[in-house]
Amino acid sequence: MENRNIRNVDISLMQHLPMIDFIGNDFAIFDDVRDMPSSHYPTRLNAACFMVCVKGWCKMSINLQKYELFEGMMGIVLPDQIIQHEDCSEDFSGLFIAISKGFVDGVLPTMQQLFPLFFMIKECPCVRLTSEDLQSFKEYHSFLWSKVKLKDNTFRTEITQGLLIALFYEIFNIYQRFNVQERVPKSRKEDLFERFLRYISESYKEERSVSYYADKMFLTAKHLSTVVKEVSGKTAGEWIDDLVVLEAKALLKSSELSIQEIADELHFANQSFFGKYFKHHTGLSPKEYRKQ
Repeated sequence: MENRNIRNVDISLMQHLPMIDFIGNDFAIFDDVRDMPSSHYPTRLNAACFMVCVKGWCKMSINLQKYELFEGMMGIVLPDQIIQHEDCSEDFSGLFIAISKGFVDGVLPTMQQLFPLFFMIKECPCVRLTSEDLQSFKEYHSFLWSKVKLKDNTFRTEITQGLLIALFYEIFNIYQRFNVQERVPKSRKEDLFERFLRYISESYKEERSVSYYADKMFLTAKHLSTVVKEVSGKTAGEWIDDLVVLEAKALLKSSELSIQEIADELHFANQSFFGKYFKHHTGLSPKEYRKQ
């Protein structure tokens, strides 16, 4: 299906709904699935959405892969992923948080060690929560909602972003624990893939070539690329580019560094080369992205 046939939706489409609280077009919090900006047709969601099933069940597709969310499970949709509502039980209820791409970019610089979380979510968007995890998410949801309602608070946005940083760390802890419990024993190929992710997380600012990481792992670049593609569905080069672009976006949105300084920080030969690289992957120049 081509992109032009997929409806794009964002938080602004929910602004007319009375039971949701917002911070502009950047953040929405609610507890009724009927307020979700999705449909029975594939929809590209221009926001991250966190969903926790409190009762019943829900069936959905994320990037055309089918998932079932049962009581005590959390599902996460990342910006630009395609979501499709399939079905849900009559008694389904849940807790929901939607965050625009720009709002996420605003907190990324303080969460660089969380970059692997985004890769984990892409690989496994639905995880089961413990009773303690579920109670914790309910508390975060309730506290966030109470703070978002305080429209006269000058620092409402900053407070919300601070709480989201804490929530992201909680979710990262859940995913790390889930990986240990659910993915042991790992196959040799899965182990190679996870080692590759660790290496690129450490060195992506300095090294963007697949051959560099293949050499560190005593593999040929061809073999590494084949394994990464087989395990993750994406090439080794795409994983490296994703991490570099994510870091570039964070620096452009949330730092006072000049574009030249960001190019230096990411070890590009010059500002022009960085600009071409960034535009190739995002469709925008660094300057255009920063002005958004």
